[in-house]
Amino acid sequence: MPDSGRTTARGHRPDGARYGSRPTMKDVAARAGVGLKTVSRVVNGEQGVSPETEQRVHEAITALGFRRNDSARILRKGRTASIGLVLEDLADPFYAPLSRAVEEVARAHGALLINGSSAEDPERERELVLALCARRVDGLVIVPAGHDHRYLEPEIAAGMATVFVDRPPGRLDADVVLSENFAGAREGVAHLIAHGHRRIGFIGDQAHIPTAAERLRGYEAAMTEAGLPVLPGWVAPGSTDAARVRADATRMLAGDAPVTALFTGNNRVTVTAVRVLAGHAHPVALVGFDDFELADLLSPPVSVVAQDPAQLGRTAAELLFRRLEGAGDAPRRVALPTRLIPRGSGELPPVGDPDVRTAAW
Repeated sequence: MPDSGRTTARGHRPDGARYGSRPTMKDVAARAGVGLKTVSRVVNGEQGVSPETEQRVHEAITALGFRRNDSARILRKGRTASIGLVLEDLADPFYAPLSRAVEEVARAHGALLINGSSAEDPERERELVLALCARRVDGLVIVPAGHDHRYLEPEIAAGMATVFVDRPPGRLDADVVLSENFAGAREGVAHLIAHGHRRIGFIGDQAHIPTAAERLRGYEAAMTEAGLPVLPGWVAPGSTDAARVRADATRMLAGDAPVTALFTGNNRVTVTAVRVLAGHAHPVALVGFDDFELADLLSPPVSVVAQDPAQLGRTAAELLFRRLEGAGDAPRRVALPTRLIPRGSGELPPVGDPDVRTAAW
């Protein structure tokens, strides 16, 4: 039965498209009164179309509910217009701005982002990466969990663009974007030393993680450069589990010669340290690696060595699309600077250390 006169004898809608069919670029061209090539240019973001004509085409696209069918374009270019992102932990707030930045760059290049979490498990990382390769993503951005990435050699040789971010790959020469972890940690510890501290504890992540190892190395370098000892009890790498961090912080703050300052190796360690220090009898200075939400609103506000995770993600994604566009130069290592943000906790003077010679610092 005719739909109140809305169909024609030829089964077309009033806008010109056929009922039950998906609107095509030809339908858009007819409605906008332009040629098919003009619609193609607008849809693909190409130049050479006046603003007025572009607006008319967009109005026709909206009215018809047109959606581009990428199948032919994918077959023609040999790409899927998608990239993969493998993170260490999707729940870690550090990775949220990194992931968002990668997605924004992907969107600007007309690509879809597919991401997953390795949960700091090398085997899980390998499974995720190879699953993304099997789904023919055009490229990969990887925060590595493992220490041997030679399993990617066949994929890279077959044309899979790959960029590592936050941590370097293991046993593989590839593009990588990092923060200056060593320099940032050395600057943070030197800041505590400049405020009179000689007994400084380090609580970090697991020592086999490259970023954690570099931050520990920065701590040791700052202490050595100042002529200060590093006692075994002052260094505590390990998991970021709150119970472990709490136990090590409590131990360092106890006894006859407690530390007067802490340098913490990442945001999760810092948050637990803040909770421990909140219940401590004496003020203890604190500088943490990584900024975190509300750090500036605590009492005292927490001094940090800040990375820029968004810039890490943006730089890695831009480097990936540079490779996808044909850049064939040697793999690049990009190191982004960190920034010391003094807020109060790192500027507290030492308390309870009779050997402190504040005039000498």
